[in-house]
Amino acid sequence: MGTMIQRYKLDENDFRDESLANHAHPLKGNNDLLSVTRPDVIKAIHAQYFEAGADIVETNTFSGTTIAQADYRLGADWVWKINYESAKIAREVADEFTKKNPDKPRFVAGAMGPTNRTASLSPDVNDPGYRAVTFDELKLAYKEQAKALIEGGVDLILIETIFDTLNAKAALFAVDELMEETGKSYPVMISGTITDASGRTLSGQTTEAFLISMQHAPLLSIGLNCALGASALRPYLQVLGQKSPFYVSAYPNAGLPNEMGQYDESPKAMAAQVEEFCKEGLVNILGGCCGTTPEHIKAIAETAARYQPRKLNATAY
Repeated sequence: MGTMIQRYKLDENDFRDESLANHAHPLKGNNDLLSVTRPDVIKAIHAQYFEAGADIVETNTFSGTTIAQADYRLGADWVWKINYESAKIAREVADEFTKKNPDKPRFVAGAMGPTNRTASLSPDVNDPGYRAVTFDELKLAYKEQAKALIEGGVDLILIETIFDTLNAKAALFAVDELMEETGKSYPVMISGTITDASGRTLSGQTTEAFLISMQHAPLLSIGLNCALGASALRPYLQVLGQKSPFYVSAYPNAGLPNEMGQYDESPKAMAAQVEEFCKEGLVNILGGCCGTTPEHIKAIAETAARYQPRKLNATAY
């Protein structure tokens, strides 16, 4: 989503509507807000990915919590609006494509990012015991986000780019509590991120430890996204492929960023790397994170169509 938004060369005015005309804090870069101020842009981006062959799109809500939106001085009313409108836009586009081709239904994942605070680590090197956020604060923020996403029409919940498992547990707790209160059930996808060559998340867990920490929940899938390019992700997917009792997802970046922060890996090159996942039977759900354009998704979809998805491992753990 961010990669595609960059192509539009938007300025500060695009991130404002009449009600935000006098908002004192800069809003440019708050991409989630575009679902309210420039819904035409977000709708067009979703359509391009569906046109490329995607089965699932994420809502434009990676930073759609009160915790993350506080950086832009936007409160709970704006958080609800961002999530509801983002889900509504994605739902409309998904339904349009499903209507065109009922044999290929399209789905909407309500994206819930990690927030910009961690419950496991101190942001102050001089005070290791300090935490900038509590578990309860995270739970409340995630619950508000999930409620608006569900009201907007998502098919499933995607808790993604997890660098701190405790944050993810707060999100799972929030979603579980919401489902219990509403009497409705939604599939939940979990996706962590390996931050460096050590093969660990930022909070220090290996892939296997991350899986063990998450599998108390009745998940649709568990997987990895972002951080590393496809080739570097492979050994960690092998762990999930062997040990996960759930479906396994993978949506890596289009390689690693260059010195300008851009992603240079071509659709052909990325599809060739992802093909190794398919050959080994490691994954059930494939996609792309930073730097992946509709052209990348088209190449991945065409490649994946030649292979059978991973078979569930009923004996794992």
